[in-house]
Amino acid sequence: MRMIELELTAKDLAHTRFAFSPLWEVVASVWVLNGGGAQDLHRPWRAGALAALDSARLDWRLLSDLVPVPTTVIPGFVCPPPTTPVPDLSVELAAVRATPPERVRADLDAMPRPATGRVTELHRDPRAGLDRLAEIIEAYWDLALAPYWPRVLRLLEGDVLYRARRLTEGGTNRLFADLDPNVSWDAPALRLAHRSVSGRRSLGGRGLLLVPSVFVWPRIFSVTTPHQQPTLRYPPRGIATLWEQRKTSVPSALGAVMGRSRALLLAELASPATTTDLAHRTGLTPGAVSQHLTAMRAAGLVDAHRTGRFVLYARTTVAESLLHAAANR
Repeated sequence: MRMIELELTAKDLAHTRFAFSPLWEVVASVWVLNGGGAQDLHRPWRAGALAALDSARLDWRLLSDLVPVPTTVIPGFVCPPPTTPVPDLSVELAAVRATPPERVRADLDAMPRPATGRVTELHRDPRAGLDRLAEIIEAYWDLALAPYWPRVLRLLEGDVLYRARRLTEGGTNRLFADLDPNVSWDAPALRLAHRSVSGRRSLGGRGLLLVPSVFVWPRIFSVTTPHQQPTLRYPPRGIATLWEQRKTSVPSALGAVMGRSRALLLAELASPATTTDLAHRTGLTPGAVSQHLTAMRAAGLVDAHRTGRFVLYARTTVAESLLHAAANR
């Protein structure tokens, strides 16, 4: 295993930030469907996604060709680092469509495998090929990822909230200490284990973009090319629980005080969730969930965080204390 060392100056640390990327999740999920990553972990999602793609008869072979397994290089134009914390997929696809033809050809030339006919056609006519690729990605998203996105987003948001607390409590040392086994921090260098590339890289004051991703485990993916934002894609905490179907335990004493439905919702908010996701998991109607969350937010038990088009609800420290006290009586 080789090692990439990223030199983080004070200016780089000041510009280090988090972001989510629906487009990257598309690319990483294709990597899983092609046989990469944690096959057993994502088996429940993989079966449903393949069934939906087959039923719709979507021809997604061009997208698949660009994410081969095994791979050490994914063309940068397929998944440019996001420029906003929570980009919409359409915004990211606009960036893909705007990639200069010479950049597309250079990225394709860097791929280690012989090109398929579909990739060769993209190389010959990047403008038309990128439009076609964007259409495929949109259709793939609707079929394979959109139905699962609230669940995925909940895990990503939970990780970022955790990392923010770590940064507040102990600065950069605590932020990077448990990011991933493939990552180690020895100021001023962040060391990334890599299968084929080694060397030392300066970020040039641009900072590091940290992107949690559910489909990358057990690996990390990094971007250190000069023309793109330096980026580290890593698996979020709790990845092993992503597809679990679990029964939530509700402390009976707390249910007797505030009602079982509200106590159940608090228990379900072990990680941030949307109203729709909570309704699906608890069996309550979306309207009832919304009313309960509004009341608990007014009482200081729940906070709301907007993430793109979604609103995620999370327990406050007051609610954590209530649940802990009720569970230990």
